[in-house]
Amino acid sequence: MTVDLNSSPTGSSAATGSHDVAEARAVRPSSRWWHGTWSLPEVRWAVIATALFAVGGICQLAGTPAWLWWALYLACYAAGGWEPGLAGLRALREKTLDVDLLMVAAAIGAASIGQVFDGALLIVIFATSGALEAVATKRTEDSVRGLLDLTPERATRLRLPELPEDGEGTAAAFDDAVEEQVEAAGLEVGDVILVRPGERIGADGRVVAGASAVDQASITGESIPVDKGPGDEVFAGTSNGTGALHVRVDRPAAETVIARIVTMVEQASATKARTQLFIEKVEQRYSVAMVAATVALFALPLLWGVALQDSLLRAMTFMIVASPCAVVLATMPPLLAAIATAGRHGVLVKSAVVMEQLGTVTRVAFDKTGTLTEGRPHLTDVRVLPGADLSEERLLALAATAEQYSEHPLGTAVVRAAHAAKLPLGHLADFTSEPGRGVRARVDGVPVEVSSPAHLAAAGERSGPSDLHAVVTELQGAGHTAVVVRVNDEPAGVLALADRMRPGAADAVSRLTELNGAAPVLLTGDNARAAGRLAGEVGITDVRADLLPADKVAEVRELQADGTRIGLVGDGVNDAPALATAHTGIAMGRSGSDLALDTADAVVTRDELAGVPAVIALARRARRLVVANLVIAATFIAVLVAWDLLGDLPLPLGVAGHEGSTVIVGLNGLRLLRGAAWQRALRGGAQAS
Repeated sequence: MTVDLNSSPTGSSAATGSHDVAEARAVRPSSRWWHGTWSLPEVRWAVIATALFAVGGICQLAGTPAWLWWALYLACYAAGGWEPGLAGLRALREKTLDVDLLMVAAAIGAASIGQVFDGALLIVIFATSGALEAVATKRTEDSVRGLLDLTPERATRLRLPELPEDGEGTAAAFDDAVEEQVEAAGLEVGDVILVRPGERIGADGRVVAGASAVDQASITGESIPVDKGPGDEVFAGTSNGTGALHVRVDRPAAETVIARIVTMVEQASATKARTQLFIEKVEQRYSVAMVAATVALFALPLLWGVALQDSLLRAMTFMIVASPCAVVLATMPPLLAAIATAGRHGVLVKSAVVMEQLGTVTRVAFDKTGTLTEGRPHLTDVRVLPGADLSEERLLALAATAEQYSEHPLGTAVVRAAHAAKLPLGHLADFTSEPGRGVRARVDGVPVEVSSPAHLAAAGERSGPSDLHAVVTELQGAGHTAVVVRVNDEPAGVLALADRMRPGAADAVSRLTELNGAAPVLLTGDNARAAGRLAGEVGITDVRADLLPADKVAEVRELQADGTRIGLVGDGVNDAPALATAHTGIAMGRSGSDLALDTADAVVTRDELAGVPAVIALARRARRLVVANLVIAATFIAVLVAWDLLGDLPLPLGVAGHEGSTVIVGLNGLRLLRGAAWQRALRGGAQAS
């Protein structure tokens, strides 16, 4: 039975969702951009002002009565100037001088001396530059907020008579459930939802029944669908495969992975970079000085007998070309564009300040487990002891059979390795597990024990301790964890396990070395042998091991004592203090603890280490664009002011030059929104620095 709690048409949510998606795909490519842009009031008023200006110009050229084209130009003033003028007056009430008000005042002054065309041109260009800035800001926000479109609006909630005590069950356990079509945003923790084949998952949660392959590329970046069964975690916005899943909601809609990403990016967009804050401080003093200079430029020539109109025209031209509009716009567009581009490619930068900081990082420090490595053990070697009449495959099969009921990560790794090798497991009986020691069982009637070497000293003495000890010592010396397998109460072999290096770790280290001119450093709480083995594989020579959380903080402070700006990459709770201490903290999003994610300044949401050198290279390019924008703006102001003071700068040319520089600066910053900007950053190295 299906009950619709929101009075929408009944029917299969799968069918409804498929129809909505198909309709959206048909409409969005042609209309989404236009409708999104036209929704901005700045764009609408700029278009209206431009149209009025164009019609007024045509009427003036056609020789129509002056009152007609004057009326059109004044209407252009109203359409393009009322919003910035009102904002400027509000700022003036708070004793703040806004450059928008200065532009409107200059346009009104032009009209007062009969130069209504020039004033209207100023209004049109000024309104157009404001519209471009609004479009750029919206595009930056939409590029990340578009992630919310991945989450379905509706979900099928199951109202259950009784949920199995362990929270899991079979699909048959939900046969008597009542289906309710509800808003996904209204799901609460503990609700159970049904996700049919082909649907998008409506909430973060865990599978309680069913099995399917889920496409998680939108969240984790995995290109291959991941098999999900009872107990596995799933994310809102990911796509279900061919099976049906019953999912228990673990997080409310506002706390899903996608929602957290969007929230943090919105917070980032609301922050101001240090350069921007500095410019705003300078802007007020500069604006006051500019107004004083304008008044002087108007009044003093009158004392020398210059005509009123000529003096006023020169003063207004000066006020226009000297206004710091382009300087104010020089900073935030490149930084916000870089934030949006990084976010689309799996690196979430929490603020414009952080993006600036990333561009100044001079050395990177890595945590080991869960950062450079995957954070879980893998079988790396199987050694059969001399005298044991077993093959490596048989030894692994016996150990995996004995471990198949074990919950220990090492036992899970052994079983996983046997499955990967497609080894048949035997019949298990008399299974026992002893914490801190290992497991015992009978496999096909044969006693098998998988234990730590520390608990097998007595057995080792009865079975040639030199061979056993030599193998264990060799493996442990290479940074592996050794596990001894006994068959028929005699040591038969040793299994070696180790955490596996993340794909791309060595390449990321190499690129960071090129980028910074200094190799990264490894800070880890793991033992020196394991740390040294991994460091050798990835190309790190500076290794600091056996560190407690407080020790990591001390090491970061020591590294930064000489002025080095450390970017620390970590994932665990124990990394959080060091992440907060470092110049810039970067967390691994998929495996990172909540504390590490909250403490870090940036998050690698897909756990792809290639994103670390890429975002640093992108941040450096953003900083270079900020500097370039400031140079462009300052050059335009200097040239136009000098022309006005020393020569005879026509007002229309001054307007075009000033507003043109604002447009150039704005568009220059938007270059980082292109996909090519991230690809260039990925290539990184010395070329991108």
